[in-house]
Amino acid sequence: VKPMTPRCSVPKAVPVGKSASLHCHENEGFPKSTYSWYRNSEPLSPDSKSSTKPHNSSYTLNPATGTLVFHAVHKGDTGRYSCIATNEAGFAKCEEQEMEV
Repeated sequence: VKPMTPRCSVPKAVPVGKSASLHCHENEGFPKSTYSWYRNSEPLSPDSKSSTKPHNSSYTLNPATGTLVFHAVHKGDTGRYSCIATNEAGFAKCEEQEMEV
């Protein structure tokens, strides 16, 4: 069963240096969906350390739960975030939401 549009929750504003949690979930898809996050339409690597972009943000992305956690946000994390739920039957994307740092 193709995933339905996931529900995304993105904080509107986060003070520099604070942690931020972004959530993405849908429960119609079968088999269970995996989740990927995008900032300004660019995919976020599941592992912030292995990212090729010169980006010093530390975050944890759990593809199974759809949770993206920034340990200490900085100005560079400001942007439009969206999430895609994917399984073998297809994928669905939530609306982009702005997060201001």
